[in-house]
Amino acid sequence: MTTERITPPMRAGERETLRSCLDFHRATLAMKTEGLSDEDLRRQSSPPSTLSLLGLVRHMAEVERTWFRRVINGEDIPLVWSAEGDFQAAYDASKADGAEAFDAWRTEVAHARRIEREAASLDVTGYQPRWGEHVSLRLVMLHLIHEYARHNGHADFLREAIDGTVGA
Repeated sequence: MTTERITPPMRAGERETLRSCLDFHRATLAMKTEGLSDEDLRRQSSPPSTLSLLGLVRHMAEVERTWFRRVINGEDIPLVWSAEGDFQAAYDASKADGAEAFDAWRTEVAHARRIEREAASLDVTGYQPRWGEHVSLRLVMLHLIHEYARHNGHADFLREAIDGTVGA
């Protein structure tokens, strides 16, 4: 399955631009992981780091879930991979199943898209307990774009180390 990635519009409203940029980065992560076995996806970067492509997918599922469902939607739900609220647990993909991780990530992306589309405006707020502040949907979308962009850079290096694939 080849991931389709659409370039964000050069001239659009704020919400469409944020939505498109976020979807662009989501598609980039999918492209960086495409066609790899679970073993390749679990391959760690360089000791002592345990970072892997599969760990990044699991982490981004947690990020999507936390910011959209828990913060903006106010859902009282645990993290995907840690009932204790340990955000680092997702990174340990040493025994993780790729299909399970991608299913969780896609599920959380679908929830995030629904929540964003149903929100009256980018000014909708939710409470972020780690920051002790109310934050706007606008900030959440910008934060997710930043988070994906940073981790997609990691994914570039991880993928190149696995099979030499670069770019995109």
